[in-house]
Amino acid sequence: MHRRVRMAIGLFAALSPIPMFGAQEGSPEASKAHTLTFEHDIRPILRAHCFDCHGSADELKGKLDLRLRRSMVKGGESGPAVVPGKLDESLLYHRVLVGEMPPGDVHLSEKEIATIGRWIEAGAPTVRDEPESVGPGLGITAEERSFWSFQPIVRPPVPLFVDDSRVRTPVDALLAARLREKGLSFSPDADKRTLLRRTYFDLIGLPPTPAEEEQFLADNSSDAYERLVDRLLASPNYGERWGRHWLDVAGYADSEGDTQSDTPRTDAYKYRDYVIRSFNADKPFDRFIHEQLAGDEMVAPPYANLSDESTELLTATGFLRMSVDGTVSGGGDQEALRNQVMADTIKIVSSSLLGLTVGCAQCHDHRYDPISQADYYRMRAVFEPAYNWKNWQVPSQRRVSLYTDVDRAKAAEVDAAAGQLSAERDAKQTAFIDAALEKELLKFDEALRGPIRTAFHTPADKRTDEQKELLAKYPSANINGGNLYQYNPQAADEIKKYGARIGAIQAQKPVEEFIRVLMEFPGNVPDTFVFHRGDHRQPKEKVEPGDLTITSTAERFEIPSKASDLPTSGRRTAYARRLTSGTHPLVTRVLVNRVWMHHFGKGLVDTPADFGSLGQRPTHPELLDWLADEFVKQQWSLKRLHKLIMMSTAYRQSSFRDSAKEQIDPDNILYWRKPVIRLDAEALRDSILATSGAFNRKMFGPPVPVKEDTVGQIVVGIDNKTPENRPGDNIPLNGEEFRRSVFVEVRRSRPLAMLRAFDAPVMETNCDRRPTSTASTQSLMLMNSEFIVEQADQFAQRLVREAGSDVRAQLSHGWRLAFSRSASETELTQSLQFVTAQGEHIKSGQNGSGDQQIPTSDAQQQALRDFCQTLLCANEFLYVD
Repeated sequence: MHRRVRMAIGLFAALSPIPMFGAQEGSPEASKAHTLTFEHDIRPILRAHCFDCHGSADELKGKLDLRLRRSMVKGGESGPAVVPGKLDESLLYHRVLVGEMPPGDVHLSEKEIATIGRWIEAGAPTVRDEPESVGPGLGITAEERSFWSFQPIVRPPVPLFVDDSRVRTPVDALLAARLREKGLSFSPDADKRTLLRRTYFDLIGLPPTPAEEEQFLADNSSDAYERLVDRLLASPNYGERWGRHWLDVAGYADSEGDTQSDTPRTDAYKYRDYVIRSFNADKPFDRFIHEQLAGDEMVAPPYANLSDESTELLTATGFLRMSVDGTVSGGGDQEALRNQVMADTIKIVSSSLLGLTVGCAQCHDHRYDPISQADYYRMRAVFEPAYNWKNWQVPSQRRVSLYTDVDRAKAAEVDAAAGQLSAERDAKQTAFIDAALEKELLKFDEALRGPIRTAFHTPADKRTDEQKELLAKYPSANINGGNLYQYNPQAADEIKKYGARIGAIQAQKPVEEFIRVLMEFPGNVPDTFVFHRGDHRQPKEKVEPGDLTITSTAERFEIPSKASDLPTSGRRTAYARRLTSGTHPLVTRVLVNRVWMHHFGKGLVDTPADFGSLGQRPTHPELLDWLADEFVKQQWSLKRLHKLIMMSTAYRQSSFRDSAKEQIDPDNILYWRKPVIRLDAEALRDSILATSGAFNRKMFGPPVPVKEDTVGQIVVGIDNKTPENRPGDNIPLNGEEFRRSVFVEVRRSRPLAMLRAFDAPVMETNCDRRPTSTASTQSLMLMNSEFIVEQADQFAQRLVREAGSDVRAQLSHGWRLAFSRSASETELTQSLQFVTAQGEHIKSGQNGSGDQQIPTSDAQQQALRDFCQTLLCANEFLYVD
């Protein structure tokens, strides 16, 4: 035996009596160290590292099969891989210990190697008798099927807490049970002002106005808070706020993401508007999912003369058109780009609805979760009839016109009228030109008049060389519409008036609009094949559409290759019905977890797009299942789910820290206080606009454009490059620049600097959870960006406009607008001292302007602006208790 191996085994033997990883005798960890089994402990390690070559492949390397304990004992070409009870004779252990296996740079951890060693020394036990044989692939074991997220959702009993006023809802009861186990309890309720601000930002992403604050604080009725929640849920701003959350997981962008050109998606905003309207209408979420996956199959083709309902259904399929589409430019490896669109679309669907990293099974069976490569391509087969990579349609071909027959008739009528007027204009212009020519010819010798006249009336492409020379020699005879004014100004003016008349007629022509749609063509149902190692150039066996095997408790959910009641394949319709059946183990858990995450800053499962083995386990599995079941019982109403969560004590409690409780639960896993949450990027920008008074509440429509400014930052504005490709003068947007952030263009290559600094995602694919960073660039953005300075100035002007000339009243009003509360006497005094000192500093010219004296009024206004900017930069403005 190799000397290095002998030394390693000797070291293992010396350490083996010690409880595993420092576990204390009698602890669960120590118990587990003596009951290691193949199914529970060894197979997951081998699946992650070894099954690609020794399990799932068609041809087993070295003829070694590691899927069963029995086949490991039997071994392969090199002999037995495992000799139960004999570590020094077990080749598997030797190879992983010295790093020979698996090949490559990724090796087993010391913990994994130690686990395998202990298992072999214990006799390599199994939980149950193994089957005589196994089929191809990895299959699904009982242990994998028993994983929490693949189990059916079962509504748990809600603990009873008699005479406990802190347990207001079932949510509280399920949380309180865990809290009491640790000797903890909920914190006291937050004060009304804090609760007001928290509720506003959570539901509509905007601060309350002073009037709204006064109204709520003055309402002492027992249902004041409940009515506040109801009012905000009914606000149109609710859809803007929560629609933005869904647009993240959908991967919404206003550009294709194709190389550096990043072609704009001129019609994508209609999907954004569909999402906002759906949230505002509290569209049942099962219907919302169904429309996005298969809205086109709910509309009878051909897609013409569309009703508003049909337009909405087709627009919904924009969900499946959000991935980067590199095929738009026609360059590169088109087949690879087409298949990448499909792969990214599957990632968006699976991460947003299934909460699984399904894409990891594109090239081989998933290393950690029971998702086979065949399962991946079965899911792909659901979408392939619409994304047929062998009969591809580029984005411009995936549009549906909203023109109706009435629109076309009107357009034809307008074109005819405009054409008639154009013909009249052209005839008049020709007559004026001929008259001018005849007058001009009188200046030439009579012998030249005829040849010049003939040359002039001969079409340019049919003129002889002599005629061309003649007209070149006598340029004054070259009369046209462009220079007619030189010969007959009155006639030229008359012709010019026709332009306005024709334009007025053409303005009556209906504008043809389009929507981005994913749709199938009847009779075109391609076969789907498993690709060897994910390579589309190496197709293997054909597969039929279906759901992931692990999501069914019995037989795998199969989808017919062709629906009998639809002209299209109907695959996406069948899949949507499966996902929204209410019995799917993942969908509702994923959805309610995401809602909880946005209310509490973290999910009950803290990996919202990974409910698999590498994801976090739920901190409160009973609460998660209760919410998932209740969501279905409440007809998939998102607004009812919001209210259920927000009426709980858990949500309404204070965010104040308690050192004694923190010693027991330092990370607040058990929710003994409400977490403090930083405003996300859009809510921060929108709050700045709302506070400054510049906010434009206009909803829907084409996105507000973005551009690069003079220092290279991306800001709101219309591109206006000079011939030298430098930013030109600003083009007025007439208040559009102050619209809500959800309506600002999401250009993949041009993320808005203000939003990007505060963790808004760049949509490479989609975003299941935004990070919350604290970085110096954020402070620099708030201190120096042109946007902040402009808004601070607008804020200062608002204070003067609304509070009058009294400085103390201005400052007091500023505190109210920025923080939804009155300033304390100390805060107000300090604010007044700051503004006074700052005004004197500015007036004296010591602010960088040299010795130039600043007028007192200007200095005071600048000082007030600096005060306003300070408020906008404060932690109290950025964070919600």
